[in-house]
Amino acid sequence: MNNKVFKRNRENLMESIEDNSIVILFAGNAPKKSADERYQFTPNRNFYYFTGVSEENHIVVLTKINNKVDEILFIKEIDEIEEKWNGKTLRKDKATEVSGISTVNYLNEFEGFLNKKFSGAVEINLYLDMERDSFDSLQGKVGNFAVKVKSRYPFVAIKNVYPKVVPLRLVKCKEEVEEIQKAIDITIKGVNSLMRNAKAGMKEYELEAYFEFTCKSNGVKDYAFKTIAAAGKNATILHYVDNNSEIKNGDLILFDLGAQYNYYNGDISRTIPVSGKFTERQKEVYNAVLRVNERVINEIKPGVKFLDINKKSRTWLAEECMKLGLIKKEEEVSNYYWHSIGHSLGLDTHDIDSPTRDTVFKEGMVWTVEPGIYIEEEGIGIRIEDDVLVTANGVEILTKDMIKRVEEIENYMAK
Repeated sequence: MNNKVFKRNRENLMESIEDNSIVILFAGNAPKKSADERYQFTPNRNFYYFTGVSEENHIVVLTKINNKVDEILFIKEIDEIEEKWNGKTLRKDKATEVSGISTVNYLNEFEGFLNKKFSGAVEINLYLDMERDSFDSLQGKVGNFAVKVKSRYPFVAIKNVYPKVVPLRLVKCKEEVEEIQKAIDITIKGVNSLMRNAKAGMKEYELEAYFEFTCKSNGVKDYAFKTIAAAGKNATILHYVDNNSEIKNGDLILFDLGAQYNYYNGDISRTIPVSGKFTERQKEVYNAVLRVNERVINEIKPGVKFLDINKKSRTWLAEECMKLGLIKKEEEVSNYYWHSIGHSLGLDTHDIDSPTRDTVFKEGMVWTVEPGIYIEEEGIGIRIEDDVLVTANGVEILTKDMIKRVEEIENYMAK
């Protein structure tokens, strides 16, 4: 993306930050995997959102002192020996070109810079990305850095920048939507390839390979998440990722998958009959899920609360389960549906959101809609997931080119 996007993101953040404050964000680094092998690096998404820089170990510092905002990017020093093994790292001119930050220094200047800022201030706030998955989450680099700063500069007030980032990332700009759409379009190509090649006797991972080949053939370097390719009863396990069972004749196979393009994600679920034809019971359950999928999509618009949509979708799925003869009371729906109706989508698949998920839909948000019914005793698991962009009056379905009606699926597979 053009660096104007990252500049605008930084400007929006610093407008919400009070005077005499410093914001520090870390790119992160790839942890050790085994022996001398490391996991594939992927940048901290908040760091990337404000810089566009995708290499590890870099640091961005945004200061607001006497209501004047300054930006500095600290990058790794050049190590020509290491570059013979792992390739060239970011240069200062390229860092400026990517991020739009004109002042770029090396990491060995970072601590001296901080000392000057902290020592020369009577009262200063330090904003760090302090998001935690749980109370027991490991401290991590940011937490350790906060402890070090507090021990050396006890007068510095350490604050969490994460709540200020949430409303910014929730609403996508035009350029972000374009990246998400590219990821979705590649995902659709991959699903079409799966459908063309599905047949009984295959292993789930063999069919998954068609999706991966299509993605890589279209420039995808990573995926939104580990692909779910779940046939028969496996589809009733929400996050089934073993993908190693044989697909039997008469099975439905549920795919939940997504390509990642420039760190933005697509996320689609489709359920298809491996034989090319739904049985009457499979069709009955499938259409029940499809009706809820379409009802939810029609309900989303600016001003509507996610929690209200989530509650309605649960009621609607309960009504469908009653019609299917699965339950007699609404509260029994948990036996056949136990997840929420969707989530924000963007730089993360389960994208940034308010901790209580009390989001009110706004124009520019991108959301998934994914009702499902999972009947273990019948070996039927069905989920239909679309990605939608909230517009001024409703939504635009970003996955509109991915077929989902029974007749469309059967006709496509018949070809």
